Amino acid sequence: MKKILFFILILIFPHNVFAFDIKFTEIIELKNPWGSSFINKNNLIVTEKEGNLKIIDLETLKIRKINHNLNILEDGQGGLLDILYNDNYVYVSYSENIGNGKSTTSIARGKLNYDFINFKNIFRADPAINSGYHFGSRLIIKGNFLYGSVGERGEGMIAQDSTKHPGSIIRINIDGSIPIDNPHFINKKKWRKEIYQIGVRNPQGMALSPYDNKIYISNHGAKGGDWFGQVKKGENYGWKILGWGGTNYTGTKIGPKWKPGFTKAIKYWVPSIAVSAIAIYKGEEFKEWNGNALITSLKDMSLRKLTFKDLDESNVIEEVIFKGKLGRLRDIQIQPTTGKLFILSTNSLWKIEKKDN
Repeated sequence: MKKILFFILILIFPHNVFAFDIKFTEIIELKNPWGSSFINKNNLIVTEKEGNLKIIDLETLKIRKINHNLNILEDGQGGLLDILYNDNYVYVSYSENIGNGKSTTSIARGKLNYDFINFKNIFRADPAINSGYHFGSRLIIKGNFLYGSVGERGEGMIAQDSTKHPGSIIRINIDGSIPIDNPHFINKKKWRKEIYQIGVRNPQGMALSPYDNKIYISNHGAKGGDWFGQVKKGENYGWKILGWGGTNYTGTKIGPKWKPGFTKAIKYWVPSIAVSAIAIYKGEEFKEWNGNALITSLKDMSLRKLTFKDLDESNVIEEVIFKGKLGRLRDIQIQPTTGKLFILSTNSLWKIEKKDN
């Protein structure tokens, strides 16, 4: 049964004040959904962490389950994770079962088929690790390149070891081959060929801006130290040399928030909000938000809006759009042509739009 909620949203901007009603509609219940991607305006393809792949018709609310051949190990934070539809291909990230309790963050692609998708791996993080922590892992396509975020699996300083994939942002061609202008081929001979940036912990949000064509990411800190920043070629976000303002869960200090020589984030959260998926908004429904970053969170259960420029934390304006309304927020998508928002919470898909006056 659909649930519909309303509340009045009042936002204060430097030069004007406006108010409008927001309407929340629960579209359908799901089981631990993780990622979603629009195939077209009315069809959304969704992953469920335990391994289910579903297409939801947003007009009829019919669900079609798609079979696949992925070898998934659902362990802790691992399972079937992000999904991205592009040019009749479906790309997924998942925790691949390597055997003996070990798994890794892998990326596969297959041609869209409404009955069965035959996926082929195009990336496998090395090494495989016996851990259920910190897989990442979001996917973005920019031109002919696929970017993926690879968590450090709870191994800390592995994120500083550029000979290993965990704790990095990787960049490959959409067919899985390696771009010849990746850092390894330019000035980072010791880096793995797929690695584009290092020093991340558990990056669960990534978005391509339709305004500046840059890629932005969000990243979980430990006890505090979540951040929002930009993907930068050949650079290092510093985990676990830097703590980004957070501490270990035992309360012990990790390191400074930032120091010269490392990439500086645009926005930090201390204490942690458990930042998850992000989007750079462009659309008609909430045109007042065009160019702003939308940030979802798990622990904080909030949707936040960031107005930012010049990649300078002092220029960031943060506003909480709502908090505690829908539960833990895992993913956010902007509907093509309408600009309405579709958000995955712990067990549901929600539509967010303006209420007709």
